[in-house]
Amino acid sequence: MNDLSDVAVLMPAFNGQADVERTLASFSEAATVNVLIVDDGSAPPIVAPVIGGMCIEILQMPQNGGIERALEAGVAALAARGVRYAARIDAGDLATPNRLAKQRAYMEAHPRVAVLGMWTHVVSTKGAPLFDLMPPAEPAAIRRMMLARTCFTHPSLMLRVDAVIEAGNYRAQYRAAEDLDLILRLLQQHDGANLPEFGLFYELNESGISATKRRAQVMSTLRLQLRHLRVTHPLDWAGVAKSVAHLVLPYRALRGLKARLLKRASSA
Repeated sequence: MNDLSDVAVLMPAFNGQADVERTLASFSEAATVNVLIVDDGSAPPIVAPVIGGMCIEILQMPQNGGIERALEAGVAALAARGVRYAARIDAGDLATPNRLAKQRAYMEAHPRVAVLGMWTHVVSTKGAPLFDLMPPAEPAAIRRMMLARTCFTHPSLMLRVDAVIEAGNYRAQYRAAEDLDLILRLLQQHDGANLPEFGLFYELNESGISATKRRAQVMSTLRLQLRHLRVTHPLDWAGVAKSVAHLVLPYRALRGLKARLLKRASSA
């Protein structure tokens, strides 16, 4: 369970040196943690911090090209190095103890699973708890609901690298929804699951969510929902309706409603 030699943390980064260091320092594992930071054209460039129990490498992108291109390059680099599992996290988020060992053990025991998430605490930029994300755990439930709701928190994922390469890797075709695009392609040939325990503190920075990026994300999500739509599946249509609502309703109103509903569900 403590062998992490075939696992690498994959973190894209654009500026934010302090956030990179804080995030990596949050990992607590019984084995050495390998890390690949994809520096997406930071100025000044990201510097690999010195953290005990970590082997950190930086892949420098020639210019800022967006998270989609950074992740594509990162997965390709890990595949070339023979890494089997890529564990995603973003700068600013924090990992819970033994997250990597728990995910790797599950992936080893469930070879059909190519994408594995964990439950997530969503916190403010000051670390205050906001709400929890507890999506379905089992592959059948995820497959049933995959277009109706967010079944994975992207920075909590562990991915089977060879399956990602086989599926076509990350791509920029669906801007700001590169995670959903990849997951839907992976689920055509593999299973997806969530460990039903908390593995991540996800930092919600509302000031960093521009209207342009949000609209691009919703439009990309809607295109993916329509592309993968199962016409006789009511939950798929519910997902389409939700995306349309996100296009026409104010972001803050939707975020506030979601937070209230999730708090109510987690306290029930």
